[in-house]
Amino acid sequence: MTDKAPHILLLGGPTASGKSARALAWAAETGGVILNADSMQLYRDVPTLTARPDAADETQAPHVLYGVLGPDQLWSTGDWVRAATPYIEAALRGEQPLCIVGGTGLYFLSLTRGLAEIPEIDDAVRLRARQTYENEGETVVRDLLRALDPDAAARIAPNDRQRLTRALEVVWQTGTALSDWQKRNVPLLPQGRYRLDILKPDRDWLYARCDLRFDLMLAQGALDEVETLVASSLQADWPILRILGLAELWAYLRGDMTLDAARDLAKQKTRNYAKRQTTFFGNQFAQR
Repeated sequence: MTDKAPHILLLGGPTASGKSARALAWAAETGGVILNADSMQLYRDVPTLTARPDAADETQAPHVLYGVLGPDQLWSTGDWVRAATPYIEAALRGEQPLCIVGGTGLYFLSLTRGLAEIPEIDDAVRLRARQTYENEGETVVRDLLRALDPDAAARIAPNDRQRLTRALEVVWQTGTALSDWQKRNVPLLPQGRYRLDILKPDRDWLYARCDLRFDLMLAQGALDEVETLVASSLQADWPILRILGLAELWAYLRGDMTLDAARDLAKQKTRNYAKRQTTFFGNQFAQR
């Protein structure tokens, strides 16, 4: 980065690795803005369960794109990029330092390697992809993708219904694999205009922190947040159910499992997610 380039920091890493605290320290030094790059922290109804920065944090530095979605809303990576672009362009013009912080690796890839300009998908094609997943299951969808878009089939994490059906609908609609579309990308952030910092904590430390943080979430009112969502007619197909721990706490409230069982399962899923994030960032940004 040259002396004239604005300070743009991309701060990524697994959940519970200390990214938010690092971003606050950066903001104190630079006077910059913190921009959310975590798909779970986009939701407004569960700030405790998603470990969103609290009011005290937000008095220390401007925070943007936190808590902007309702429980039935879903942003694609493209939606996030469009929302983030005005802040990024302002930083590139030198108007403000910017820290883009989070654990959603595809957001970081979209900035550093570009986002494909894919044609609109017909409603009928989108419905066909969704119904294939609903009726045939993830295994069938993955088998289809292995034949049509093997890179996507290998890259997309287990149980990621959104991205699996997205990859399928793109190849059905366009005849070109999503992975091939993505190779045509132009990055929003040119090389030399940002600094990339990926947190890589010790695995045992990270897993212990995941467990401790979930206990703290419960102590600080995460279950109350889920109760409020349920009272407002939470639906099983709402995108907010992707948030770690939400489905398990809802199962407890329905009487389908004990609180201890819900806690243990949520912790296990959180550790698994942290492992996938660590692998993703390690593979995608190893030389960066």
